[in-house]
Amino acid sequence: MSILKKVNKVRRIITHGLTKNIGSSQNNQIIDLTQKIEIKRILISRPNHRLGNLLLITPLVQDVVAAFPACKIDLFVKGGLAPIVFKNYPNINYIIELPKKPFKNLAAYFKVWVKIKKQKYDIVINVDKNSSSGRLSAQFADAKYKFFGDDDEALKLEHIDYVHIAKYPVYEFRQFLTKLGFTKNDNPIPPLDLKLSSLEIKEGHKIIQELVKNDKKTICIFTYATSDKCYSESWWEEFYERLLTEYQDYNIIEILPVENISQIGFKALTFYSKDIREIGSVIANTEIFIGADSGIMHLASSVLTPTVGLFSRANLKTYEPYNNNSVAINTNTGDKEDWIKIINKALIRS
Repeated sequence: MSILKKVNKVRRIITHGLTKNIGSSQNNQIIDLTQKIEIKRILISRPNHRLGNLLLITPLVQDVVAAFPACKIDLFVKGGLAPIVFKNYPNINYIIELPKKPFKNLAAYFKVWVKIKKQKYDIVINVDKNSSSGRLSAQFADAKYKFFGDDDEALKLEHIDYVHIAKYPVYEFRQFLTKLGFTKNDNPIPPLDLKLSSLEIKEGHKIIQELVKNDKKTICIFTYATSDKCYSESWWEEFYERLLTEYQDYNIIEILPVENISQIGFKALTFYSKDIREIGSVIANTEIFIGADSGIMHLASSVLTPTVGLFSRANLKTYEPYNNNSVAINTNTGDKEDWIKIINKALIRS
């Protein structure tokens, strides 16, 4: 581990320790249910720059809009991806962006906090209870009602999928609304959704046709991932050969990461783009996506393509793709033949 990474790790531990109790006094806030409660302005706080983490709050945004169709939502995030992810969400008002490297952009960093303070909100929602910046933003914002995202033990018992990082904020938001006097919402959790336009999907179809030049259905794979989530070249080469044998009646294309790396040595047809929505439009025109836990896996899920997530870590229940016949595979159990059976079931259902 580099010195910089060690410093950042220590910094996160210290800041988490200093902020973990922020908002604890709000757990018992008194709400006057005799007064009419109007929710028009909402701040959702998820100060993280990663693609996957931004896509994972799209279910919450959809649920907020379903509850308050006329509301305006501000997003407190980090980096520049949020405008791309939420391009087709009309209820998004302002996207308040922390600089990706705040200590190199101190002026911009402090301007963000001033901007938050200047707004008036009806509700502020901190998505991740472990986010120091998220808890600080909820505390700092001028809002009638503040929700800091702390675990709800009763909800854990009620919902077996509570641990999922896209779902527990929705369950907690719904529970919070009942405290405000709103009717309990038992609808299914919304999916991740990039909200591709019909034109974007059409362009994705055109790209696929130019790649494969035939009428066969297409399977999409993504062989890269960060750190220990990335399977070795030998692992992927063996698995790719098994896919070729099993799916001879399909095209197989590989989506390449921004690093332009292929764990199978570019043996498949490849597609490379730095445009997140363009990548999503291509995946949306395939029958199924297969790849390790990554931002691109969540992107595949968000374009409503059946998604097979490959997990080697013990975080499957936290990040597994769901809806649209998606499934997660724990690659520490079973073998390639077992995994092919799981993929086949997803293909048949799709």
